[in-house]
Amino acid sequence: MELLQALLNFSVLFACVALVQCKKFQFNYVTCGSSLKLVNTRSNVRLHSHDVKYGSGSGQQSVTAVDSTDDNNSYWQVQAPTTGAECPRGKPIECGQIIRLLHVTTKKNLHSHHFSSPLSRNLEVSAFGEEGVGDDGDHWSVVCSGKYWQRDEKIRLKHVVTDHYLHVTGDSFGRPIHGQREVSGYSAPNDLNYWKAAEGIFVKPVDGPGSEDLIHDEF
Repeated sequence: MELLQALLNFSVLFACVALVQCKKFQFNYVTCGSSLKLVNTRSNVRLHSHDVKYGSGSGQQSVTAVDSTDDNNSYWQVQAPTTGAECPRGKPIECGQIIRLLHVTTKKNLHSHHFSSPLSRNLEVSAFGEEGVGDDGDHWSVVCSGKYWQRDEKIRLKHVVTDHYLHVTGDSFGRPIHGQREVSGYSAPNDLNYWKAAEGIFVKPVDGPGSEDLIHDEF
C-alpha cells in the first residue's frame, strides 16, 4: 500500500512537471537556475538551438525558433552573467537584471555580436562558449514592467553589448534546418521581440515574493 501511494505521488508530480498546471507548483516568477522554454508571443515559436553551425557570419552554433512544443533542444537555463553579479539558485529575476541563458543540451550561451544575421541582415544571434564559459556577448537584460520577471507576462531580452532585442522575423531557413525561423538582434522594441516563459523546470523562490507559499524545492 505504501509503495502504491508513493507511485501515485510520483505520478502526480510528473504530471505537474509535464503540464505545469498543478496549482501548488504554479510559481509566479522566473528564478535563477530554472530551465525553461521561451515562446515568441507574436509568432508562437520557441527559442531553439542545436549542433548546427552558421555557414556565414561568425560560424558559431546557430540559434533558431521552432513550432514544436516538445523539442528537447529548446530548453535554456537562467544563470548569472559570466562576470559580475551573482544569481543565487531560486532567486527571482528582477526587471532590468542582467542574465545569461545556457542552452541545456549543448552547454553554450545565448550570444550576439555585430555579425549580420544570414537572412534578415539584422544582427546575428548564436550559441557560444564551452560548458557555459563565454564572454560579455552572452549578457542579456530582462526588460519587464514590474519589479520581477513574472512567468505570465510578456518580456523583452535586450543584448547588453549591442543594445539590440532578441527578435523573430518571418524568415525561414532551408536545409539542413528546413522550416526553422531566424532569430536575430533588432535595434528597436516591437511586437516581434516579445517573449514569454513557457514549459520548464522552475526552481522554487528562496527569496522574494511567493516563496512562503510553495511546498517543494523544485521540479
